[in-house]
Amino acid sequence: MTQQRLDFAQASPDVVKAMYALEAAIAKLGLEHSLLELVRLRASQINGCAFCVDMHTADARKAGETERRLYAVSVWRETPFFTARERAVLAWTEALTLLPQSQAPDDVYAALAAELTPAEMVNVSLAIGSINTWNRLAVGFRKMPE
Repeated sequence: MTQQRLDFAQASPDVVKAMYALEAAIAKLGLEHSLLELVRLRASQINGCAFCVDMHTADARKAGETERRLYAVSVWRETPFFTARERAVLAWTEALTLLPQSQAPDDVYAALAAELTPAEMVNVSLAIGSINTWNRLAVGFRKMPE
């Protein structure tokens, strides 16, 4: 089993406080909680963040997400379980999480623009950036699920 390298929250509580403030701001941007949890789960899967996958799967369940959809997030393209809006956001999540490889392609952007308002596009991009930061802290310092 992997050993935690460092407790980043203890080492720099101000960083974690700032991240929680960002999360509070994201929660007030008007995006659906269920959509935010899909973003958090998919980015965490891509980044191999066991702690965040565990946390956001549990959070999504508590918010009413179905087991079937949770199991299918990693293969969302191959299932009929997600709306056009969710599919556009999942594709954007992948594009921004894998930015060096994807360069946020025009077709993914166009699909996002067809489903979200300009403000929602910015807001969901911030949510994607935030979970990627959490993933880098948790993976980098080997934070493990309880």
